[in-house]
Amino acid sequence: MTAAGLPYRAPRHEGYRSFSYLDEGADYETFDLAPELDRLPAHDLGLTPEQDERRQALINDNVIISLHDHPTRHAQNLDQALDYIRTGRQHTAYEGLSRSGLTAVFDNLLGGTCCVTSRSGWKWDDVLYDLGMRLSDIAHQDYVRVAHRVSDIEEAHRRGGLAMVMGLECSTPIENELDRLDILYGFGIRQMGIAYSESNALGSGLKEAGDGGLTVFGRRAVERMNKLGIVIDVSHSGDRTSLDTIEASERPVLITHAGARALWPIPRLKPDDVLRACAESGGVLGLEAAPHTTISPDHPVHTLDSVMDHFMYCVELMGIDHVAFGPDTMYGDHVGSHRVFAANFGVHQATGTPDHPTVDHVAGLENPSECFHNIVGWLVREGWSDEDILKVTGGNVMRVLRTIWH
Repeated sequence: MTAAGLPYRAPRHEGYRSFSYLDEGADYETFDLAPELDRLPAHDLGLTPEQDERRQALINDNVIISLHDHPTRHAQNLDQALDYIRTGRQHTAYEGLSRSGLTAVFDNLLGGTCCVTSRSGWKWDDVLYDLGMRLSDIAHQDYVRVAHRVSDIEEAHRRGGLAMVMGLECSTPIENELDRLDILYGFGIRQMGIAYSESNALGSGLKEAGDGGLTVFGRRAVERMNKLGIVIDVSHSGDRTSLDTIEASERPVLITHAGARALWPIPRLKPDDVLRACAESGGVLGLEAAPHTTISPDHPVHTLDSVMDHFMYCVELMGIDHVAFGPDTMYGDHVGSHRVFAANFGVHQATGTPDHPTVDHVAGLENPSECFHNIVGWLVREGWSDEDILKVTGGNVMRVLRTIWH
């Protein structure tokens, strides 16, 4: 058990900490990083002992997958957040992940691979720099393995390890060079977004007032990703671009982290027609939990209950076989990070309004260590069957990966 009382599978993590093969302060700059465990008190679901035992068994005995997270430690002092990210040396939260109950996590890299650093923007060289730095760290330990195929996830579960699926939130770094997709595949990238909120050579992002849809080059990129076996994600794409991508792809298209715009009308969430099209393609939606996104009329203060309102709506709309969870959490002050990076993280507000009060964290979904313990616990408490719980916490994702990955 963790200090916060969360159950977990017996992991093979043996205490390795990021970049400990180097001399801190001599080989790389030192930052005060957010703790991996117990930054905030544990969320109390009010489970009975029998419900808690069932929750533990479901997590311990089965493949549990987060479809979208950022399982790295962020700067404790937000004034240092940009300087830390610009080093490209993101610290994986190995200890925290070993308490998460996760078998696999889709890790969408920050630094040069995301839009929050002016050092790189979306430059190709910086994507490779940050990806290589992260892979070097992972190569020095034996708990996390980079997942290239479904069998890597299955093996991680058998050995008490964790499979990390490397992804990029957008395809902007390839510019208009199709072969860069092959290069990224060779570096281990297995999931890519079309656009991250702003338009690129492939299509429109959700920030744009006018959505031009998938471009001619975007259609060629979709075809190449299908051939390579890269999961295509439209979480941050505009509605027209999302629909065009789903239509153009011969394989299922995923929405790795979003929710239902019908429950809360912000561009960051998806309208019903996009959600239905995703399901009809054979794809899966991962329910988002980044602060002030998946709130609902019944739960306007963002908590686990708000997210589960979106879950129930999307199960009814899309079917139980097409819903999963991509909480989009991290280790550190997520709300504070949104304020620092508000211009880049999308179009939802980084603070609250009278209609949806601000929170300092999303209760029950604060970081990757607690998310699936609480999601599974909520489903157990509310009487969902083991079969359905296992579908939405891993089975649906495994099914679609077998279709997409070669």
